[in-house]
Amino acid sequence: MTSVLDHPDYFRLDEELPHAELELRDRVRRFGVEHVLPVINDHWERAEFPEPILAPLAELGIIGGFIPGYGCPGLSRSAAGLVAREMGRVDGSVNTFLGVHSNLCMGTIYMLGNEEQRNRWLPSLARLELTGAFALTEPAHGSDSVSLETSARKEGDTWVLNGHKRWIGNGHAANVVVIFARDEADAQIKAFVLERQHDGTYPGGYRPHMITGKIGKRSINQADIVIEQLYIPDENRLADCNSFKDVNRVLRATRGGASWEAVGHGMAAFEIAADYAMRREQFGAPIGSYQLIQEKLATMLSDLTSMQLMCSRMAELAETDRLTDAMASLVKMTTSRKALAMCREARDILAGNGLLLENHISRHLTDMEVVSTYEGTDSMQALILGRDITGISAFTRTLRR
Repeated sequence: MTSVLDHPDYFRLDEELPHAELELRDRVRRFGVEHVLPVINDHWERAEFPEPILAPLAELGIIGGFIPGYGCPGLSRSAAGLVAREMGRVDGSVNTFLGVHSNLCMGTIYMLGNEEQRNRWLPSLARLELTGAFALTEPAHGSDSVSLETSARKEGDTWVLNGHKRWIGNGHAANVVVIFARDEADAQIKAFVLERQHDGTYPGGYRPHMITGKIGKRSINQADIVIEQLYIPDENRLADCNSFKDVNRVLRATRGGASWEAVGHGMAAFEIAADYAMRREQFGAPIGSYQLIQEKLATMLSDLTSMQLMCSRMAELAETDRLTDAMASLVKMTTSRKALAMCREARDILAGNGLLLENHISRHLTDMEVVSTYEGTDSMQALILGRDITGISAFTRTLRR
């Protein structure tokens, strides 16, 4: 049997996976070891995306995730979760790039575009000949994304967009950017595809600026985007996006990716801490021989195993369309909290050495600070769960004088 130090899967969940999913897991894992780990710390420190990984990433057969056809693999929920887990286990920035490009950008085009639009963009995106971005979040609207203020006005066969987007992964470099805006005519949310021009520039009305100074996910560049008199042809409006309910269809289909990524970070944290505890000697013995460290490792493994069980069950429920929003919120809240605690504990076990990029845990720790925020903060997940428990929504309150 494989040692828990080599592969932390204490309840042997991976043994139940179909052969194809095991092969997928190992393929993604090899990609991480061979192409990401050797370069990621240097790129992380310089806050640059590791462009050389794109060619081998395209060869993995995972781009497009759950989408069937158009050159995409049509992965099951479990298989897609394994991809996010193994990517998170090696690096969060690479996983975020994949999630934005593959799930959000391509997923939106697949779910809300018509057949002509799918055929126009998805095959090239699946081959990574083009990269994608998903522009929903705004400076004043994170958790409250339904209140977005970017506007769209139709003039003949063209739409004119004005507004401001922020925290848009790959938004400064993508060839294809899905932008959500509110139609001035009916106040409903519509989706538009901006295409980068052949000379590599963007139209003048789209002005992205890379956000700098981040402490986490430093290797995925995110943009602050000013949109001013941006002209997009009507043929680039996604045909089946007519309200925020349609946007929610995409968000619901991609929900769960952050939870699986959290499991990956947790696995990395346990592996790094356990390996270090067996090698690091103090007072004449490996620190792993002391009660305090063994208790820490046991708690980490317990938390990790509960996270793995929750995500496996979440995938089963999603596959049979039984996963509710509240269930997904419970998993996101739990995995985020536990994985972040595990990364902090691992950093503590490594002590000062945990601060060094060469030992990897500081990167996982700061990346988990980001995972705890996106796809809904822990507080937002708790409110969704609380509403399901009590039947009372705590999201809004009438001000009393």
